[in-house]
Amino acid sequence: MKIKSKLLSHEHPIISIAVYDGYDPKSHLADENVFIKNETLEEIKSHHLITDGLVILDTQMYFSEPQTALFEITCESIVMNFICCNNVETYIDQLETEKYSKENTHNIFYTSNYKATFKIPPFEQINYFSIILSKDFYYNIINEDWELHQKFSKNILLKKSSYLTSRYIPFTSSIQWVIHEIKNCNRQGALKRMYIETKIKELLILQLEALIEKAIPKDLIDEEDYTKLLEAKLILDKDYVHAPTLPELSRMISLNEFKLKKGFKACFGTTVKSYIIELRMKHAKELFKSKTISVSEVAYKCGYKDVSHFSAAFKSFYGFSPQKFKLNWNKITSWLSGFLLLG
Repeated sequence: MKIKSKLLSHEHPIISIAVYDGYDPKSHLADENVFIKNETLEEIKSHHLITDGLVILDTQMYFSEPQTALFEITCESIVMNFICCNNVETYIDQLETEKYSKENTHNIFYTSNYKATFKIPPFEQINYFSIILSKDFYYNIINEDWELHQKFSKNILLKKSSYLTSRYIPFTSSIQWVIHEIKNCNRQGALKRMYIETKIKELLILQLEALIEKAIPKDLIDEEDYTKLLEAKLILDKDYVHAPTLPELSRMISLNEFKLKKGFKACFGTTVKSYIIELRMKHAKELFKSKTISVSEVAYKCGYKDVSHFSAAFKSFYGFSPQKFKLNWNKITSWLSGFLLLG
């Protein structure tokens, strides 16, 4: 499997990776970093995780002038694609795609020989997170009966490039969380390989659930309203601590409350209120990894003025109190520290 990415304005490729196409659970997981910065306000950062049959790309770019990027994968591959930016004009050989990227959306596609052209606007923060799997690697992490996506699997067998669904749909908070865990994994060696592969499986499950079970009901939500609902979700993603009320959110996106409530549930599988709680609870869980932080501090940092309200929400979400979680987390981390010292 060969992967290459190049800017037309650059002589040398940004990304040039070649790995064996097969699946080997014992193959080493390597890290690679690319960093390019110059005086013309051009900056490229790309972090890669690489092993047999698998390449993970986490790429950020920023330019002061319009750019054209070429991207190629010379192998049959399945790509779990996560777009974290707007306004990138996209052309892909053998794949019909939406003309412009939409922030915080995702899809899965199969390609027998991927060639894409991206027209990148100036002064936009560009961010793509892609998990590229060889066909063998994909076979090893998903049931080969493929009952979840029969049409998609048939296209793979026919070597016909295709998307799992016709359009990119928004991230769920669970998808965002697993991406965060992959990006911030600090394990090493065999444990890192095991952890990353487990997280890829988890992310694939979440994508399949979102893309297959919660696809957008096109007959109920038109394109304009869908764009507004995407905007609402982004507002909550960026500031769930000080989240707007439903009437405030409705005014911010110029969509009436009825359409906001019904449309949000239809598109994202949860209510606005439940989504805010989910984001806050996952943030709370991350904050509790600090041994010194108190329950009241976590409550405040998650947008709760009343600790009892936070505790009730935490227990309802996780099934146990924040005090119990903090106590158990401290015990686990102490045990792990002792185990590593003995090792």
